[in-house]
Amino acid sequence: MMLKKLQTIFKALIIYSILLSSSTAEILKPSSNIKPSEVVKIQLNGLQKNDLDFKDSGIEQTWNFAHPNNKKVTGPLPNFKRMIKGDAYQMMLDHISHTITELGSSNNWAQFEVIILDKNKIYHKFNWQVEKYTLDGLLKDCWLTTMVSNPIPLGSSI
Repeated sequence: MMLKKLQTIFKALIIYSILLSSSTAEILKPSSNIKPSEVVKIQLNGLQKNDLDFKDSGIEQTWNFAHPNNKKVTGPLPNFKRMIKGDAYQMMLDHISHTITELGSSNNWAQFEVIILDKNKIYHKFNWQVEKYTLDGLLKDCWLTTMVSNPIPLGSSI
């Protein structure tokens, strides 16, 4: 009887650990294999479904791909969350759709025009810049966001 109870607890722990690891597996980490436009897409997809994996998972996803210099300005993570939820950037959260258009690039930087249709059906335009991290360490050769402009409202979709 005791052995059966222990086996049940053990199975429950295994299932719990699998579920726990799969829920955090959705948060991607920077990699030198991820292209500049993919970085922007990963961040926008996260913000579009901000609470999908857990509360503010999309904001944390975006934070993971922020350049260290950008994090110095916007950050620690709790400050970044407040900034994204504030008036300047809250339209990114749970937005309906987005388009990403490359404006220019080189070996070390790329700039994109991003247009978001927010949940209130208003379009907003952003300039989004990523740069390749060149210092040694875990982020070497990873593309990371260095700048997102303030939004430019483009009007209603209706």
